[in-house]
Amino acid sequence: MEERMMRTIPQQREGRLLLVPLVTFLLVFLSFPALVDIVYALSDVTFQTMRAPELVGLRNFGTVLADPEFWSACWFSLRFGALTAFIECALGLALAIFLSPIVSRYGWTIAILMLPMMVAPSMVGLMYRLVLHEFAGPLPYYLTLWFGTSPAFLDAGHAFWTLVVVEVLQWTPFAFLLFHVAYISISSEIREAAAMDKAGAWRILWRIELPMMKATIAIALGIRFIDGFRVFDNVFTLTGAGAGGSTTSLSIYIYQSFFKGGQIGQAVAASAVLFFTSLIVLYAGGMLKSYRERRRVAA
Repeated sequence: MEERMMRTIPQQREGRLLLVPLVTFLLVFLSFPALVDIVYALSDVTFQTMRAPELVGLRNFGTVLADPEFWSACWFSLRFGALTAFIECALGLALAIFLSPIVSRYGWTIAILMLPMMVAPSMVGLMYRLVLHEFAGPLPYYLTLWFGTSPAFLDAGHAFWTLVVVEVLQWTPFAFLLFHVAYISISSEIREAAAMDKAGAWRILWRIELPMMKATIAIALGIRFIDGFRVFDNVFTLTGAGAGGSTTSLSIYIYQSFFKGGQIGQAVAASAVLFFTSLIVLYAGGMLKSYRERRRVAA
């Protein structure tokens, strides 16, 4: 027993020493910026007074929560994130299932399908801004030439759906990749056993394959919703805040408050509201999952 304890003590010391670089990194690169953000969120601070902020308590939070533009940006980000996540996952799942024989036979096709997500989002936004420009874009030109009219893709009435389409075209390959890996990992023996029981292709899909991919589907939806909710690059380069603020996402609202409005305290307060709201949602989701697990075990 004593020999075991004598061996364990050096191992514990070594483990603590190995943790020093990680703890130092977290303290330097996360704790200090977080402390500065807390101070700025509670202060009246601009670019001229960054070194001597004036504490004003929770006034910045009150200003942000009372700002209609903040809630409009939250509503845009929520709609955009939920809609793009659903469409991307639906398309990605369909592609993963129906293209599985082709991709399994010709593995190089995955490289072609992944091309859209290899381009930087800001470059995608600039590209579509040129393609869809009302006066210089080739797509409006040919639509007008062939049909006599063309919608203004980037005006207040159409910009939201244009952004949704652009986002879906770029990031559906990501969902496809996740679902393809999950789909091919399902054991062929399970499918063969179901086929021997005379189960059709659709029945196998709904009763076996989709339930076994449930965790991957949930993860993909969560990742794409988070990415869509915090969208900045595509929106900023394609439409900016949009006509009348119609395409102002929460990220663009924070950017405008910080860099254009110079209201650093309000921008940081808006970021803090978003951060704490995310924590509450994640905590509630964890509690709900734990509650369901307890009910399942009890049953």
